[in-house]
Amino acid sequence: MEGFEKLPAYLCVPSVEVTAFPGGFSNLTYQVVAGDSTYVLRRPPHGLKIAKAHDMIREFRVLQALEKAGYTKMPHPISACEDESIIGAPFFLMEKVDGMIIRNRPPAEATGAFFRQLSTSALDFLIDLHSLELADSGLGALGKPEGYALRQVQGWAERFQKAKTSEVTTIEEAFDWLYSALPSSSDVAFIHNDFKYDNLVISASGEVQAVLDWEMATVGDPLMDLGTTLAYWAEAGDEDILKMFNLSYVPGNFTRREVIDYYASKTGRDMSNMVFYYVFGLCKVATIAQQIYQRFSLGYSKDPRFSVLNQVVEAAGRKAIASIQTGNI
Repeated sequence: MEGFEKLPAYLCVPSVEVTAFPGGFSNLTYQVVAGDSTYVLRRPPHGLKIAKAHDMIREFRVLQALEKAGYTKMPHPISACEDESIIGAPFFLMEKVDGMIIRNRPPAEATGAFFRQLSTSALDFLIDLHSLELADSGLGALGKPEGYALRQVQGWAERFQKAKTSEVTTIEEAFDWLYSALPSSSDVAFIHNDFKYDNLVISASGEVQAVLDWEMATVGDPLMDLGTTLAYWAEAGDEDILKMFNLSYVPGNFTRREVIDYYASKTGRDMSNMVFYYVFGLCKVATIAQQIYQRFSLGYSKDPRFSVLNQVVEAAGRKAIASIQTGNI
């Protein structure tokens, strides 16, 4: 494992207990209790792989680079292993951050104030990430910002075509529109690319403790990152199937418009082209859902949650076309 430290001695202790974390739709995450210590293990899903989305070694390197750059809002990376003979796939270990991860059910004690605090804290974390210095920190080497928007649209359009199990014309129409609406210029920042509530560790008061799932992080247009977040940011009036990824529709949360306004007030960035970024986010979310649904349809996963992800694709397509036609987000 050139470039990585050796696996630490605690992996050789007599007592090791491994428990899968529930939830999540992509990479697999486990709690590892070794002696008196607790860690988190990350590995790709079983079966069909989507290479870049499941590159555990790259995610480990991203965490190392963020830590070297002085960013502390993620788990400390401990060790990585590329030898697939150990558990059947590359994996890495990181520290376990105390707190809760909310998925499709609000915490019993959560109030409107809790979700208002969570909305604010989450956006502050995203804005801090988008403010990181790139050159001296070395983070700039983790991506290619030139032509980023075009590459992203092309890449996700191609992934959608490869993952198709049926025709969804609205998504294809939305991708065609994205090509015609590409921004002429953009800012450059370090971006997470999958920033939503269930990738955050949260305190009982609604404060974000750490950001998880960095496998798609790179250097690119920060508003494309925000667009993905907005695509996951369901509101009360949205179709129910689009509410399965984020509790942002619960009373107390920011609306999507408030998310945009808050981000603009803190960064000063030009938000006039947000329909492009939102539609891109919807197409990206639809493609991710389609990829997972394809894996389910091929029998690589039996998780019953995956059986309805084709409905997410269709709903995201309807949302994208409506946004294009109305200019609303």
